[in-house]
Amino acid sequence: MKLATIRTGSGTAAVRIDQTEAVETGHPDVGALLAEDGWQELAAAADGTRHALETLDYAPVVPRPQKIFCVGLNYRTHITEMGRDLPEYPTLFAKFPAVLIGAYDDIVLPAASQAVDWEGEMAVVVGARSRNVSVAEAAGLIAGYSVLNDVTARDWQYRTKEWLQGKNFEATTPFGPVLVTADEAGTGSRRLTTVVDGETKQKADTGDLVFDPAALVSYLSTIITLEPGDVIATGTPGGVGHAREPKEYLSDGTLLTTRIEGLGECRNHCVQEKPDGA
Repeated sequence: MKLATIRTGSGTAAVRIDQTEAVETGHPDVGALLAEDGWQELAAAADGTRHALETLDYAPVVPRPQKIFCVGLNYRTHITEMGRDLPEYPTLFAKFPAVLIGAYDDIVLPAASQAVDWEGEMAVVVGARSRNVSVAEAAGLIAGYSVLNDVTARDWQYRTKEWLQGKNFEATTPFGPVLVTADEAGTGSRRLTTVVDGETKQKADTGDLVFDPAALVSYLSTIITLEPGDVIATGTPGGVGHAREPKEYLSDGTLLTTRIEGLGECRNHCVQEKPDGA
């Protein structure tokens, strides 16, 4: 099953994506749907307002997740290109909901940064309240998977040893277009591709992850209770612009496409933020 949050004339709505149309579930967004007991059955049985697929305006899959966890240095290829050793534990940082945009919205390049980079990632969305769960238990608590790009201001990221400031510029993180539920997505690896103005920059297999989705859910649930709709960005593979020689970054007008086999793609034009007073 595929689920999405769309923008309508009266706000947003959670929908089930069928072959020829999208059907409203009666919830304001996918996060609200996932908070319901038996959300899978509710979504499958939904018979609300219908929308033609070509008319859909996608919001972020979960527009206001309670928590967004991101994992740094989680692909073996990316760790190697950054000159680091494989980690014993996940490297974690957080994002906030204001960074999220829809799958086809414009990415706002912050005026304060001159080094905005791409980071294609697979996103995991939590489907049930989870606390101190084992890896085996965690696999059954994942609602599904989506596409995300952890667009990063590298010059701000490396101002200090903590990465948060480079990861949280507003309206920079595309997320969507759909949530592919875990039963449909399966547990196999998927091809991830990031394309910048028609040129492939990242190409990897999610099987290259050091810490897989179930391991991440288990680990994070040991720290804090995970709630339905919480998002985990699982990390980016090799091929980021900052690791290239010469370094490459996103610029005004760039088209960034983030694609994951079986999950869909985000296509986002980059728009330069104008400084205050400009």
